[in-house]
Amino acid sequence: MLGRILIVALLLTAIVAGGSIYYLQEYAYYETLSEERIIVTDLEGALQELPAEGIAAIDANSSPIRYRACFTTDLDTDALAAFAPYPEAEPLQGPRWFDCYDAGEIGAALEEGRATAYLSQRDVTYGIDRVLAIDSEGRGWVWHQINRCGEEVFDGHPAPEGCPPVPEGVARQ
Repeated sequence: MLGRILIVALLLTAIVAGGSIYYLQEYAYYETLSEERIIVTDLEGALQELPAEGIAAIDANSSPIRYRACFTTDLDTDALAAFAPYPEAEPLQGPRWFDCYDAGEIGAALEEGRATAYLSQRDVTYGIDRVLAIDSEGRGWVWHQINRCGEEVFDGHPAPEGCPPVPEGVARQ
């Protein structure tokens, strides 16, 4: 009898812990952003506001890479050619409830050439770039991605050549 009680207690503890972890990862820290603007870096390195409609954006203060946004734009391919490309774009998965953002779909569109990635803003936080992708239909997505400087510094290595100095307080593993 005591063994059954222990097994049930362990199972209940596992279910509560698993549910709590799921909730914390999917919902707890996210907040919906209002009044969000879509920024893009042009070929000269200047930041410009991208004409965008229907912007939906979320962010969480628990991690610098939890930012996600979706939008539409009516810019044509010629206008988009004035923006800095971001060839190493890798969309990060967002929470399932943020329906307009699907990293698998965005990644496939990038790989198949149906979408192009651009630098929104370099080092929005040290080691983190804001990246945007726009497909041929004018749908766009934005996410934060660790850049090469961040990869090295966050792994506990010195910043590579060409990277800005590491600010005081940036966590190193």
